Amino acid sequence: MLRKMNLASSIRQSPAFLTAEWRWLAMLNYGIDPAVLEPFVPRGTELDAWNGKHLVSIVGFLFLNTRLKGIPIPGHQNFEEVNLRFYVRRKTPDGWRRGVSFIREIVPRRAIATIARVFYEEPYLALPMSHEIRFEGGLPRDVAYRWTHGKTPGEIRIETTGDWKPLQEGSGEEFITEHYWGYTKRFRGPASEYEVIHPRWRTMDVKSARFSAGVAALYGGEFSDALAAEPFSAFLAEGSHITVRLGSRMVS
Repeated sequence: MLRKMNLASSIRQSPAFLTAEWRWLAMLNYGIDPAVLEPFVPRGTELDAWNGKHLVSIVGFLFLNTRLKGIPIPGHQNFEEVNLRFYVRRKTPDGWRRGVSFIREIVPRRAIATIARVFYEEPYLALPMSHEIRFEGGLPRDVAYRWTHGKTPGEIRIETTGDWKPLQEGSGEEFITEHYWGYTKRFRGPASEYEVIHPRWRTMDVKSARFSAGVAALYGGEFSDALAAEPFSAFLAEGSHITVRLGSRMVS
């Protein structure tokens, strides 16, 4: 079931900017000092926390069947993405909008990264990428996303256990996956806001999770300590069809 939507929202009535499937989302989540994140918080939002704990997440997944304003772009429909994100919220007359903001988004397609940086000021970077997913009994048991930054290889990899399970109310998995808004910090002027619409995702537990990268060169030295620690949590989200609707720049 799709989450409840306020049809009076101007953003939610806007045409779909992008549709796709996001699949096999490997999510490694780390505790972090909120002081590290404060310089990256988009104007008009504030940091969001789960049970008093601030998190950043390394997320690797597949973009599939991608269409821009309903049009499939040849050679740019199926690809990997790995991003480093954190969690924010914005107070509106309708209540809190819980969202994410990105430190870095890696994709293998140069055109995608260039358009996202130039026109939307999203922190995209194009790098050589690959993925590997091993299934057993129809379930993804080994999921890996890889990239190379300069001469330094990077990887996020998880091994799963058990079966798919629904999100539990109040859980860390719910907090991490149920942020349906995106906020982009602009160099000049107000931040921009967009909405990502999708059903609640099922998740799967993991028995091992690994992340390796040249953190300082890729994300900044201020993230080195947090990302060198053991993850606070890790899980695989099944994913689904998604729709992105763009709004205008926020006034704040």
